[in-house]
Amino acid sequence: MDARSDRNAIPLAVDLDGTLIATDLLWEGLFILLKRNPLYIFLLPFWLAGGPARLKQAIAQRIDIDPASLPYREVLLQRLRTEHGEGRQVVLATGTPRKFAEAIAAHLGIFDRVLATDGPHNMTSGRKRASLVAAYGDGGFDYAGNSRHDLQVFDAARTAIVVAPDRQAARWQAMHSAEMMPAPKPTFRTIVKMLRVHQWLKNSLIAVPMVLSHEYFNSDMIWECLLAFVSFSAVASAIYILNDFFDLALDRKHPTKRNRPFASGALSIPFGLGSMALLLAIGIGAACFLRWEFLGVLFGYMVVTTAYSLSFKRMLLVDVLTLAGLYTIRVLAGAAATGVDVSFWLLAFSIFFFLSLALVKRFVELRTTAIPAGERIAGRGYRTEDQEIVAQAGMASAFSSALVLALYMDSAAVRELYPNPWLVWPLAPIVLYLTIRVWILARRDEMHDDPVVFIIRDWRSQIVVLIGAALLVAGSL
Repeated sequence: MDARSDRNAIPLAVDLDGTLIATDLLWEGLFILLKRNPLYIFLLPFWLAGGPARLKQAIAQRIDIDPASLPYREVLLQRLRTEHGEGRQVVLATGTPRKFAEAIAAHLGIFDRVLATDGPHNMTSGRKRASLVAAYGDGGFDYAGNSRHDLQVFDAARTAIVVAPDRQAARWQAMHSAEMMPAPKPTFRTIVKMLRVHQWLKNSLIAVPMVLSHEYFNSDMIWECLLAFVSFSAVASAIYILNDFFDLALDRKHPTKRNRPFASGALSIPFGLGSMALLLAIGIGAACFLRWEFLGVLFGYMVVTTAYSLSFKRMLLVDVLTLAGLYTIRVLAGAAATGVDVSFWLLAFSIFFFLSLALVKRFVELRTTAIPAGERIAGRGYRTEDQEIVAQAGMASAFSSALVLALYMDSAAVRELYPNPWLVWPLAPIVLYLTIRVWILARRDEMHDDPVVFIIRDWRSQIVVLIGAALLVAGSL
């Protein structure tokens, strides 16, 4: 029988990045490296000057990957398992460093040979084609790939399988009527998830200084608040994307975060980087129409959130204090945008209130993450035995926020601002209701992993907040 007509006699070579897995290990490795030590960013230009292979090897020497957590294309993977089980030789042919390729091959157990980037040789495009032709002859292998770098290999293969193609590979597939294995295309919902649009509601805190100064109908301040909201929302989404890059491995081990666009492979890292650049341009551009103090607060927010993503989120208590501070920064941003003075009372209340909610977030993680006693949650500074002290600290912060509010109600500032201060007094028990209810639901395992988002979405909380807002307005009349 002619070997070229017998499928099992013809090896099947498979690309890795973008083909077998819905991600690119060079980008993933880069962010793992920078998360370990951001100072490596200064070495990247020197490694890149030595060529792509040098860059890949330098990154691979310093980090490890978890093959079990990668987003494999299940349809292709199942096909490879079936054909390997039927006796067909399956080859992993990839530009990924050999260290990573062999780790994946060992994990899957279906590859008879691995061709990968080794030393100065970058196993892509022409070099990959030459290696496969040298091993199996021109037309002596089938090949599955996905990108423009695979076009030369497609031309040398007996049969090409085009998987989740980029624009050039899709054009080649159409011209040659090759087999196609498409991937689901990102939807509008995917983009919304990437941007974390629901988190933008937190930026409504920007309007707090304007509301508390009773400037509800000041059109200039309303416009300034809207610009500040757009600016903060765009920058916050850019930082969320960056945070997703640093947390890819951790997110893939989480029951819900594993479905995030970058962790699942629904969106590529280069697409995310382009989106980040656009969002930062929008955020900083909008800020340029506001007071320079707002721009300073915005840059401070960017620095703190980036530090949180790189380091602070893994530090015991530093993480929750940072989160509380980030909410308070939004209040300061509103004051800077509108030129309204912000009081000590408001800042003190904000710190205690949001510290309580940040501690709820960690408490829920401790309740829902199955880890042995004495071990930390992955990427956090907490252990299972910390649950009780976290809950105690959270409840204490909740009562402290209500106490600050109660003391503020009896201050001279309230009597000046509110002709009917007695109408504002119910705000203290309203705050207690919100926070204590959140903690009760957290202990019942009925709490969203983000309590701020829960309060925004929960109809009971919405009613109570509306009552509080109505009392504020009534007290000022």
